[in-house]
Amino acid sequence: MKNGAAKDVLEVYKTAVYEQDVEKFLSIHAENVHIYDCWGNWECRGISEWRKNVIEWFTGLNAEGEILKVLFHEVKMEESETVAFVHCEVVFAAYTKETEEKLRQIANRFTFCLKKIDGSWVIAHQHSSLPIDMNTGKGMFHLR
Repeated sequence: MKNGAAKDVLEVYKTAVYEQDVEKFLSIHAENVHIYDCWGNWECRGISEWRKNVIEWFTGLNAEGEILKVLFHEVKMEESETVAFVHCEVVFAAYTKETEEKLRQIANRFTFCLKKIDGSWVIAHQHSSLPIDMNTGKGMFHLR
């Protein structure tokens, strides 16, 4: 998917998640993408492995009859001709498909490292994190 500016990747990300469109979502990721995620696995290497995770994620949302809206807050971006660095807060808010009643939301911290390939920006590395409660060892999803 062609995109003109690094910030366009965030818009495609939001739209693809809302539409639960696996191919659109994967189109903004590099073939050799490397992801450190908060969910389940320590890391994910390569688009094939990431595809499996994304399909599972979107299938779960669909099975539950949910849509997911993504909001990016406090976006900070540094961009050169070939690489860009983005960090921000990402809010994932789940709604029912039928009534769009809000069910829940969580916030994570994200860092994206983008690179320009054939004129388009793609995510080469993604790192999501959240603070940990040192007494319980559990993630603190609801600080904001």
